[in-house]
Amino acid sequence: MTLQQKLADWLRRKMREAGARGLVFGLSGGVDSATVGAVAVQAVGSECVLAAIMPCQSQPIDARLARDVATTFDMPTVTIHLDNAFSDLIDNLPPTDHPLATANIKPRLRMITLYYLAQSRNYLVLGSGNRTERMVGYFTKYGDGGVDLLPLGDVYKTEVWKLARDLGVPREVVERAPSAGLWPGQTDEQELGISYKTLDQALKAMAGGDTKGIPASTLSKVEKMVARSAHKRALPPMCPRNEL
Repeated sequence: MTLQQKLADWLRRKMREAGARGLVFGLSGGVDSATVGAVAVQAVGSECVLAAIMPCQSQPIDARLARDVATTFDMPTVTIHLDNAFSDLIDNLPPTDHPLATANIKPRLRMITLYYLAQSRNYLVLGSGNRTERMVGYFTKYGDGGVDLLPLGDVYKTEVWKLARDLGVPREVVERAPSAGLWPGQTDEQELGISYKTLDQALKAMAGGDTKGIPASTLSKVEKMVARSAHKRALPPMCPRNEL
């Protein structure tokens, strides 16, 4: 059984267990969301999938590529413009010098939108995060990390690219430089300070318990990224009952 078949089977099972009628996800024009959408359509059919295109001070190419993906896989779409909601919220918040505090509002607004759509239809929210980004915390807590299911959560980024090609994701989307679209010109690898290829090599070595082939500086960097982001991969800590 191929990876795409295993993922499709898993999605069908999870949807059945939840008694859900369908699946909704954010379609950004990037390879991860395109791959999630393609797998979802393979799993339950396009009639049970909804792709939400949610521009928020985004580049026009994002929506164009998202529409190309939707057309390729015959996915129903809904477009919700979040620019005004973002601007209104920023105007009513105290100013900050931290750019991520502002940028992370965008994925959190998208999370709110997806759950509105999901609850309105008895759908489950799919996330597009992959294992690489999950392990180093490269996602927004309660933003793109706030989902019901993560089909690619144990699939490394370099494996996502291969899966996307196998599924027939448009070439322009597959070959596009990965970006969270947090600000103009932002790219994932530039922000991470390491390439996905190198990051995957280090993470796979760490998971396998044999890091001899990884340069010490790379290993140290990745280990710190994993350790610093541990809180993102866990439920909020609670004070134990026996300490109350």
